[in-house]
Amino acid sequence: MSEERRFGTIIIVIETKESIARLNTILSYFSELIIGRQGIVLRERDLNIISLVLEGNPDEIGAFSGQLGRLRGIKVKTTLIK
Repeated sequence: MSEERRFGTIIIVIETKESIARLNTILSYFSELIIGRQGIVLRERDLNIISLVLEGNPDEIGAFSGQLGRLRGIKVKTTLIK
């Protein structure tokens, strides 16, 4: 398991409300990685966007992103910076 800590971002686009409860559970579980969070509502497109700034090792961030990416109606994009 990699111990090198990095900064990263995850952009979450919520297209449907069906996975919101599970999304919030995952966000709570990985809350120790989150150092910043911003939410945006696009009412005219019926979308919600959550932007997260993270600090953690690549394995932790990958596990977080992977769980989010499996949710129905949710799209995820992750970046890491060394």
